[in-house]
Amino acid sequence: MKNFNETILGFDPGKDKCGVAVMDGDRALLYHQVLPTAEVISQISDLCQQYNVSRIVMGDQTTAKQWQQQLTTVFPDLPITLIDERYSSLEARDRYWQMYPANFFTRLIPQGMRQPPRSIDDLVAIILIERHLNKLIINN
Repeated sequence: MKNFNETILGFDPGKDKCGVAVMDGDRALLYHQVLPTAEVISQISDLCQQYNVSRIVMGDQTTAKQWQQQLTTVFPDLPITLIDERYSSLEARDRYWQMYPANFFTRLIPQGMRQPPRSIDDLVAIILIERHLNKLIINN
């Protein structure tokens, strides 16, 4: 039986920057940030302690294998689940506009053509956690 109450760290791996998010089993968002790759390991370590993280879910595409090896080495007792991250960037762009509604002038541009004014890798990390949780519900 899967644990629905675990605190999950979502990780969108990248070459220069990575998205990180922490969500509890009730889907309460506890943290989300885009980090330079040089800060990722120490920040994940801090987050694991601060929020008692019990699992990492991460995207399965670009640089995933290298990051998975590194995370497994640094956090050997923390299970890592790879999640299909196809279309997550498009989903994250839409999520950005839900979380941070456009101002009057930006609303004149069709949503599909709007570009968020900042990196959205952290929102991808949130979506990866949600995909993991949705998969748990479907499989139980």
